[in-house]
Amino acid sequence: MFFKSVHIVALLLLLLHSPALAHKASMLTLNSTPQSSEKITHFTYCDPSAPKGGAIRLSATGSFDSFNGYIPRGISAAGNGLTTATLTTASRDEPFVQYPYVAESFEVAPDFGWIIFHLNPQARFHDDHPVDADDLVFTFQELMNKGNPKYKQYYKLVKSVEKVGTHAVKFVFSEKNNRELPVIVSQLPVLPEHWWETRDFSKPGLESPLGCGPYRMKSFRAGYSVTYERVNDWWGADLPVNKGRYNFDVIHYDYYRDRTVAGEAFRSGEFDYMVENTAKNWVKNYNGPQFDNGLIKKLELRHSRNAGMSGFFFNTRRPCFQDRRVREAIAYAFDFEWTNTALFHSQYERCTSYFSNSAMAATGMPGPEELALLSPWKEELPPELFTMTFAPPQNDGSGHIRSHLRTAMKLLNQAGWTLKDGVLRNEEGQKFTFELLLRSGSLERVALPFQRNLKRLGIDMQIALADTSRYIRRTRDHDYDMIYGTVRQSDHPGNEQRNYWTSEAAKTPGSRNWAGVSNPAINALVDNLISSENEKALTLNTQVLDRALLWGHYIVPGWFSPVDRLTYWDKFGRPENQPKNGVDLFSWWVDEDKEARILKSGFHNGSKAQ
Repeated sequence: MFFKSVHIVALLLLLLHSPALAHKASMLTLNSTPQSSEKITHFTYCDPSAPKGGAIRLSATGSFDSFNGYIPRGISAAGNGLTTATLTTASRDEPFVQYPYVAESFEVAPDFGWIIFHLNPQARFHDDHPVDADDLVFTFQELMNKGNPKYKQYYKLVKSVEKVGTHAVKFVFSEKNNRELPVIVSQLPVLPEHWWETRDFSKPGLESPLGCGPYRMKSFRAGYSVTYERVNDWWGADLPVNKGRYNFDVIHYDYYRDRTVAGEAFRSGEFDYMVENTAKNWVKNYNGPQFDNGLIKKLELRHSRNAGMSGFFFNTRRPCFQDRRVREAIAYAFDFEWTNTALFHSQYERCTSYFSNSAMAATGMPGPEELALLSPWKEELPPELFTMTFAPPQNDGSGHIRSHLRTAMKLLNQAGWTLKDGVLRNEEGQKFTFELLLRSGSLERVALPFQRNLKRLGIDMQIALADTSRYIRRTRDHDYDMIYGTVRQSDHPGNEQRNYWTSEAAKTPGSRNWAGVSNPAINALVDNLISSENEKALTLNTQVLDRALLWGHYIVPGWFSPVDRLTYWDKFGRPENQPKNGVDLFSWWVDEDKEARILKSGFHNGSKAQ
């Protein structure tokens, strides 16, 4: 995904000094001073002298049937984004700075009403066809007309796109003084018009894609594996944002049924690097001779990322979840403290905000500035928001939650549900039953105690495990009662919030408004956030939105890890400096001496991906 997500941090725009003239610049930034001058030589967490060569083998789960990741049909192959390039890119250490990539410079209107991208004339697709303005115009039009519906939501404020030179494109916005609009447009990839003109962009397919990125597709087995090879004469190799990156000659992905099977394959030497998301596995499964003799390394790296919100999302499109009291009641049946101790080895922290682990999180009671923004919407927001501090139900970790279940039952009774003969029914006599849709078997052990607690309330929660393809299709269509999901947030929340929380997104297939949030107050608060004029206003508006979402009880809050748990076969070299916001795997390289050692050990299968 090329816009803000697990892989791209927030992008912010340059405060313009001239009140009348457009500003031409070679970077986009706001509310921060770049660590480097505009003429950076490389990112600080990359080593420009890193050797090129070797292969890295990675894993993916499920399957794939397409190399087109921009449309609502099909499942795109892992690593597909390596074949293309975006107009700009960000540093993992500087989330408020956007550096040139395919675009070499920018012109921005004083009122942020338009931006002109000047494309790098050296940019080439893999067939040596030059990247030009027609390609960028084509890319935008295809995404808006044939791409995933979320692009229409994300870029809906783009009024027009115009070629103004061989390598220059002007984007005009229908809204002014929105500092983020030029930035989100800068996240666009550039796709080849001449290649797509004989193909149907709206259809998934397994034809090798043509791009302008650092890798091209080398080979694949549909649904099982895909291999990319580095483009040796790549036009972008010497750009400052790429020096010391993309060092592997070959990047190979093998697909596994689920992460449990993948973990076993990793420890057997079938692939090289893994991020472990399951605390139990981290504690119990990563041991043995490969670890004792240092062939496999384990790292826990504390991060400062905005952790967003994870948890059990209610689909409020379903009648049984439309009463806020019902949603609040069900949250009392989830015992996080016991789960964290008994199942997670106390490795997680509770999500208490939709912007957890960040200064954007609402805390305590709303202050005067927050109340001034919330008060106009008093009729549409829960009254508790104005008088109470939000906190998820808390227990002592013993597993005894009788008092919480009593509170839950009172709320259910208030909402018209009655427990009789062990079954909860509404006034029409309908049983309270719903399905929790999961894509990972590792979550089932968390869901089962939750299910037992709900049973004590007379609620029948069925647990359904879906394979990756089916899960993606159902979540795209919002065809579920409840899912466990994560809304990841950036350091600069902005236009993507419309895709998460607004009424329009609730009606849009493929949107990430999983809960079906549809409230005029929240729509307005999202607009306020997007229109924030500076970092202080952004923080305030985000905290206000956070309160409204929390008191809506759209989710049973889950958990997040304050550290990244990484494990890898010790065949790599790494830069001395590491980024603050997670790992940049593509700044690593193969150390030939280390690789020879692990191959000699006999534990590692080094034959693949060469």
